[in-house]
Amino acid sequence: MALFKGTQQQYYDNSKTFTGNGSNKAFVLGFSPAPLLESDIDVFVDGTEVDNGDYVYASGTLTFDTAPANGALILVREINVDDQLGNYQYIGLQDITNNFRVAYVGESKIISKVKIPDINFHAQRAIQEFSYDTLKSEKSQEIEVPPSLKMKLPHDYVNYVQFSCKDDAGLEKIIYPTRNTSNPNAILQDGSYNYVFGDDNTLLTLEDSETWKSFKSSDAANDNLNSTTRPDVDASLAQGRRYGLTPENAQSNGLFFIDNSRGYIFFSSDFTGRIVTIKYISDGLGTEDEMRVHKFAEEAIYKYIAHAILATRVGTPEYIVARFKKEKRAALRQAKLRLSNLKTREINLVMKNKSKIIKH
Repeated sequence: MALFKGTQQQYYDNSKTFTGNGSNKAFVLGFSPAPLLESDIDVFVDGTEVDNGDYVYASGTLTFDTAPANGALILVREINVDDQLGNYQYIGLQDITNNFRVAYVGESKIISKVKIPDINFHAQRAIQEFSYDTLKSEKSQEIEVPPSLKMKLPHDYVNYVQFSCKDDAGLEKIIYPTRNTSNPNAILQDGSYNYVFGDDNTLLTLEDSETWKSFKSSDAANDNLNSTTRPDVDASLAQGRRYGLTPENAQSNGLFFIDNSRGYIFFSSDFTGRIVTIKYISDGLGTEDEMRVHKFAEEAIYKYIAHAILATRVGTPEYIVARFKKEKRAALRQAKLRLSNLKTREINLVMKNKSKIIKH
């Protein structure tokens, strides 16, 4: 069965197709065996993937909130096991919401009733907060640096972990930021050096500053070999002449700096055409598939949501709020310990290397 998703043609083997008639909301999928969870299927209507908030899947039956239009092509694809590799350790946002409602909301429970949008809001806030220092929220991108020597920051970028460039052996060589230059706002001036304003009385600026133009056009390879302030450390400096060298400049892999206001990363002139990898911290609030939580931190997410709801509800006794605040902190500490991923043998190997005696 062929399906056009956007402009790219896709072929799905394990899929079922239906035709909407404008009134039927429920469709029996007929998979054998039937997928167990809603996250095990993808649903498309006329080639566009449908958000899982617009339908419900249970016991082999797919039910839409609004019946597909007459003649609409409905395709349901069962996600293969290979597509789910590595995902079993995570739980999605929809499952977090459903599980929280089952465990915490209802008659004779700590929260008698709450709106689903409130749960979703606090769940997304929890994912965002945990992404900074608890969850494994590190992502990576590999790009080829264009001639402009500028790279856009990822849309979910919060902070960077490491920049590196690839060598011929496929190894990543770390590159470091420079603190000695930037791309400041270049104010447009007339022949008398007066500021130039637009029709709406706003100050006009240039896209690229003269500082950035000079930095990207400089050629570090022409520096004096005896210089110890340039970013390169060659063989001549390695022969007993490193005394007084600035450690942050003791590398020959190039330089970069980040302009957060413009949303760009700027590279030095020797990066044209080179492959660069950026590893960065995400806020965790990307697509539906990206908003997921490791199972080691699942309980901490529930405690965070419960405390947030109780703390913002009028009439909640203070001792209840204080109790869930303590439970939230305890669950968060436990999640951090579980996700710390410390390996005793690996630590021993690193420390043994540090204890070697250096002979002079």
